[in-house]
Amino acid sequence: MSSPTSSSVAALLDTLKSKEQYRKLPGIRHENQWIVLDNKQLLNISSNDYLGLGNDTQLQSQFLSDLQAMPDSQRPKMGATSSRLLTGNHSQLPLLEAELLEWYTLALPEAQRSTCNKSVLVVNSGYHANIGILPALAKLPLNTLILTDTLIHASLIDGVRLIGNKHPHCTYQRYRHNDMQHLATLIEQAGDEIQRIIVVTESIFSMDGDRANLKALVKLKACDPRIELYIDEAHAVGVLGYNGLGLAEETQTLEDIDYIVGTFGKAFASMGAYVICDASVREWLINQMRSFIFSTALPPITHCWTRFILAKMPSLYQSRSHLANISRRVSYAIHNDSAAQYESPIIPYILGDNASAIKKAQALQQAGFYALPIRPPTVPVGTSRIRLVMNAKLTDDDCSRLIEQLSGS
Repeated sequence: MSSPTSSSVAALLDTLKSKEQYRKLPGIRHENQWIVLDNKQLLNISSNDYLGLGNDTQLQSQFLSDLQAMPDSQRPKMGATSSRLLTGNHSQLPLLEAELLEWYTLALPEAQRSTCNKSVLVVNSGYHANIGILPALAKLPLNTLILTDTLIHASLIDGVRLIGNKHPHCTYQRYRHNDMQHLATLIEQAGDEIQRIIVVTESIFSMDGDRANLKALVKLKACDPRIELYIDEAHAVGVLGYNGLGLAEETQTLEDIDYIVGTFGKAFASMGAYVICDASVREWLINQMRSFIFSTALPPITHCWTRFILAKMPSLYQSRSHLANISRRVSYAIHNDSAAQYESPIIPYILGDNASAIKKAQALQQAGFYALPIRPPTVPVGTSRIRLVMNAKLTDDDCSRLIEQLSGS
């Protein structure tokens, strides 16, 4: 006899299936840039491995060789076994944080480097960062208004929700996607009792692949000293900027942003995340950020790999350039707009309803591409799509074959 829970779950799962929103874990195998599904080799155009480093076996062999050359006592361990505040703050972490700050500082205009007062805190994931930083900031005794873009990532939405009504001095509103006029209006409407306004956005939006207008945000900030900018660069790190720091580097707004969040799980082909912020704020987060305090640190060997990739990140400019070129080609094939500027490697191919997205994904898989349908609640109802994701290991011929399939839809 089934329990009330299992009966209820079964009924709700049937509802999801009827709406074609049911998800299941794929039984896949990775072979270099290919995904093997049902014994069929498919070109991967669905992962966030933007620079193709996750499948670079030569790079991995070099890293493993470097590990073998280390003395046993210095070789990073396979598990941290504790939070950073206990015994998990292994030697790889302070080194990684120092190297991230150096990476950031070197991307600043030379005149700003000597006055930089930023610091870096490494955490376990972008999700850990976004659900932890905002609630920690809300604990400060400041009457605060948080303004978020309507299309921010679920982790940022959850971070705002975790504030809840526990901090009555902190309120929350949303502004229309990339609508700077709407944002300016909300800022103007903030009364004198508001002491701090935190504007929260992604730099590259994960589902649409479009960019936030960081220069406009910085201009708004200059007009009101209460404003602080929180920018999630998860999908821009490694992809944009000469050194790969993201959209803030490309737009020369690094120094104007109060909280820059970046992740290692995408272009870095690793795991973890970081926040670049004022040094005193970093200490506050260490003391108040629950997702940091109560999580076991990532394995030291993971951070060692991240350091290995970080050292190479500034030299991958040509890979970023190639990525931009192939992304522009595919985007033009879909939207037929030769005047469109390069946004990101994320190219939404919007079909509308769930059934159409599923059908097109299946057709692309039949043609040799590992493409997946993205459906509600991940995206709004009526905007189901194929989320095409380019990576720097795709060749021009790969793109031509993909364009041929897209053009034949």
